[in-house]
Amino acid sequence: MSEIRLPCKRGTFVEFRNGMINVCPVGRSCSVSERQQFSEYDKEHKIRETFIKAIEEKFPDLGLKYANGGQISFDCFPVGWDKTFCLQYIEKEYDEIYFYGDRTQKGGNDYEIYSDERVQGRTVEGPDSTIQLVTEDLSRLGL
Repeated sequence: MSEIRLPCKRGTFVEFRNGMINVCPVGRSCSVSERQQFSEYDKEHKIRETFIKAIEEKFPDLGLKYANGGQISFDCFPVGWDKTFCLQYIEKEYDEIYFYGDRTQKGGNDYEIYSDERVQGRTVEGPDSTIQLVTEDLSRLGL
């Protein structure tokens, strides 16, 4: 982390959450404008992608998966503890399971559940597209 060069770094960089660790190269205390600045910088310089690759190469046997989350961070969690974990509790109760997420591309924190064969995954771009897709799905289901 100390070797990463960014326009700014602010506050907490590692958060311990229930079931995972969240790593934020720019820091959780960044302002809204610094968040946006990092997001654009990351798109060009692939800071999070490079960071994840470095961890995977240095620590290949940790049994962890990594996924970009939101604009400024990535999650580290045990293999199998991604968003598909919940399916074991609900898959027998429902004929169809839908998931709506914005980070559905490979490497995104919605990818595993979005692409799971037990789920009908939908990519959304914000609240409006979520409402539109949910409304369409409910209508198709006659609800």
